[in-house]
Amino acid sequence: MKKVTLYTDGACSGNPGPGGWGAILFYGEHRSEFSGGEAETTNNRMEITAVIEGLKRLKYPCEVDVFSDSAYTVNAFLQGWVYAWEKSGWRKADRKPVLNDELWRELLSLTRIHTVHFHKVKGHADNGFNNRCDELARKAIDDLRESLIKDDGD
Repeated sequence: MKKVTLYTDGACSGNPGPGGWGAILFYGEHRSEFSGGEAETTNNRMEITAVIEGLKRLKYPCEVDVFSDSAYTVNAFLQGWVYAWEKSGWRKADRKPVLNDELWRELLSLTRIHTVHFHKVKGHADNGFNNRCDELARKAIDDLRESLIKDDGD
């Protein structure tokens, strides 16, 4: 099984508001950066989407080390929340529906294709790859705003 590393980050301008995500995939000497965004979203959605989009780019089952500054995303797996949500019909312990369940379902299905190890990194600190993902996410927001302004002007 090929071993890859995935760094991810999400950002939102307002919460909800325009959002972006960024990711960097590493395999051996190869590095691939990509990003995207949504006009009306939340930071948590962008954090989860970044991991989903990174895993979707893999052509074969891989062993993946995912590095994220999102405690929400990392802890959902490390503390087993996502498995409990699935077992309870996508309800939390208080019986309220899990937010973003469609993203959690997609991410969970991808973790069943790949062997995924989640790692929490400190955001906006000395991790250059996490900082680069943040730059990609913020640029995606800027690009989205710019395209929305152009669309309004037409």
